[in-house]
Amino acid sequence: MSVEVRPVSSRRDLTRFIKLPWRLYRNEPNWVPPLISERRQFLDREKNPFFRHAEAEYLLAWRDGEVVGRISAHIDRNFNEFQGNDWGLFGFFECDDDPEIARALLDAAAAWLRERGRDRMVGPMDFTTNDECGLLVEGHDHPPMILQGWHHPYYQGLLEGDGAGLTKAMDLYMWHLSLELVEDKGGFHPMIHEVAKKVETEHGVTVRSMRRRDINAEIERFLEVYNAAWERNWGFVPLEDDEVRHYAKQLKPILDENWAWVAERDGEVLGAALSLPDINLCLAHMNGRLFPFGWAKFLYHRRKIDRLRVFALGVKPEYQHTGVAAAFYIAHLERAKNNPITWGEMGWILETNEAMNRAMEGMGGRIVRRYRVYERPLQPA
Repeated sequence: MSVEVRPVSSRRDLTRFIKLPWRLYRNEPNWVPPLISERRQFLDREKNPFFRHAEAEYLLAWRDGEVVGRISAHIDRNFNEFQGNDWGLFGFFECDDDPEIARALLDAAAAWLRERGRDRMVGPMDFTTNDECGLLVEGHDHPPMILQGWHHPYYQGLLEGDGAGLTKAMDLYMWHLSLELVEDKGGFHPMIHEVAKKVETEHGVTVRSMRRRDINAEIERFLEVYNAAWERNWGFVPLEDDEVRHYAKQLKPILDENWAWVAERDGEVLGAALSLPDINLCLAHMNGRLFPFGWAKFLYHRRKIDRLRVFALGVKPEYQHTGVAAAFYIAHLERAKNNPITWGEMGWILETNEAMNRAMEGMGGRIVRRYRVYERPLQPA
């Protein structure tokens, strides 16, 4: 039977879009089901502040009356303005192991973007680099951490195969760091310790833990740094105030102030670091649902979390010479010594970011996952 790609046009279609991965990954122990309610809210054009500066089309591939794939095509006006381009984006790619389905989905997304004047299709991004992005191409033997995707190994062949029209745009590295590995190597590189010691004595910078009672303001401080520290990154788009508040609301239930820091001097925020306990260890037992027993499972398994993800760690560009990043690295090391959490992964780092990748090597890290972002030129119709 031929493949037909149609837009999501009803709540029932949106449910099909959200729940397709349950069929595709039903025999994959490393896949972690997301919360269905969270996915529905994330995709809701009325509830997600992303859509105040963006538009999207959700597409389903059908064959013989069955949904066999999905994809989104979306345009972020803020991204285009900030980066000075006319790109369109695709995301949420999932499908059966069939090149015909993959090509039909990609062609449909490309056509939608081309009709709206986009000259390039880039992805997968769900929806931007501030969210889950990239296709997992290395590291399938590890279950994903919070805010990471896990994809079938055959997806790489579908996206890089004949007819897909995609080529690699950028790889993103995920670095593994563990207290045991650091101790085996004799600790962090001595230079990291030396630089960290001078942060307060030579630069007058104080590094403190975030305060949960003031979490909304703390998240805003963090995102002030976030927008400044990553503005030169490939594919970056700043977050707006309403998106900041949205993120604060989403992160508040899982934020652990023991793993979040702010660097300040004379009342100014210079840097921030936010690491998140890996609640995927809980979600893996919940099958996408909070009720009727999901909350109980979440609370039970949360006590067993022994890992975290460094969601983001950054310093405003004008203060990157002060050693604040080194101070954050040491803060993580010291906190881990008296904590059930013994290892974690850094948020993705661009393959072109030599300074950060060298820093990870200096701390005894190793790359355990690689995500790939693709691009496809769009010729005028």
